[in-house]
Amino acid sequence: MAKRDPYSAEQHSVRVLKVGERVRHILSELLARQEVHDDIVSAANIAVTEVRMTPDLRNATAYVKPLLGAGEDDVVHALRQNTAFLQREVAKRLGLKFAPKLKFRKDESFAEADRIEALLRDPKVARDLEGDEDE
Repeated sequence: MAKRDPYSAEQHSVRVLKVGERVRHILSELLARQEVHDDIVSAANIAVTEVRMTPDLRNATAYVKPLLGAGEDDVVHALRQNTAFLQREVAKRLGLKFAPKLKFRKDESFAEADRIEALLRDPKVARDLEGDEDE
């Protein structure tokens, strides 16, 4: 007999979001308190902008952005070298049955937002948008 899941699909997705947010807060706290003993990580003010969890909560992708945007590749590389320590700390503080495996990636959303903003400021696009307001 198959084991029935007591949670609906909607409750699963809410749980995934909540756990992702908790992981983001834990990582932000570890980085803000400079608990990672790495010169590059300690020297940079790093923002954890988002953490995306897989539905089974076993993998987490953390999107990071150094404030002022300097040395993004170096910071991500340093975080990847310290993944074992960060996973251990997240596991202690999270209290789940399985600790998520962490992956670190550069946050490209700000660059994408700037690109879209530049497109919207283009005179050709602005002309088309003005026509929509009259309707």
